Amino acid sequence: MIFLRYESFRGYLRAYPVTSVIIALNLVYFIVTAVTGDINDGYHLVQTGAFVSFMPDNPYGLDEPWRLVTSMFMHSSMQHIFFNMFSILVFAPPLEKLLKPVKYAVFYLLCGIIANLLTGAVHGLFGNEQTIYLSTGASGAIYGVFGAFLYIALFRKAWLDPGSRKTVYIILAFGLVYSLITPSVSLLGHVGGGVAGFLLYGLLDRAMTKKRRMY
Repeated sequence: MIFLRYESFRGYLRAYPVTSVIIALNLVYFIVTAVTGDINDGYHLVQTGAFVSFMPDNPYGLDEPWRLVTSMFMHSSMQHIFFNMFSILVFAPPLEKLLKPVKYAVFYLLCGIIANLLTGAVHGLFGNEQTIYLSTGASGAIYGVFGAFLYIALFRKAWLDPGSRKTVYIILAFGLVYSLITPSVSLLGHVGGGVAGFLLYGLLDRAMTKKRRMY
């Protein structure tokens, strides 16, 4: 089972530097946001970097593009950050090991950005003037990680043991159901991140396969 973590704290930091930095940034940003205001207050979240789109002035949320990134490191509750950091802690390391740190960092950021872009685009196309869309959290990027493992489970089965493949399917099924029944959860963000991860990893896999054949 590749998702079981046996490393010591120092061993984890050495083996998975990007994942460790991502977790640290999320925790620090959460503390800063909580100390400087109410993490349940939408205005405060916007002031500290949440992704936001609204009609008619900023329908797609692109007026301040830096929010596509900053919102990925923000969380609006203890439960929110706990479950997201647990997911990163447990499930991201095998992907960092597989892709290597730089590719993994770019992959993670792109999945989160694409998830935000998708939700902003849908709001811009179908929202109304009474609707304000606000988003925080690492879920889009995390589902990108899950999407990558779904690709591996389907097309590179030999790379995963049966227990790991089953875990991927269960997590994605549970995540989809949870996203559908929980009003505060961004279904589009989760689906967008998952699809982005699936497709991006597919492109990387083809590129890596082509490179191996050249040598």
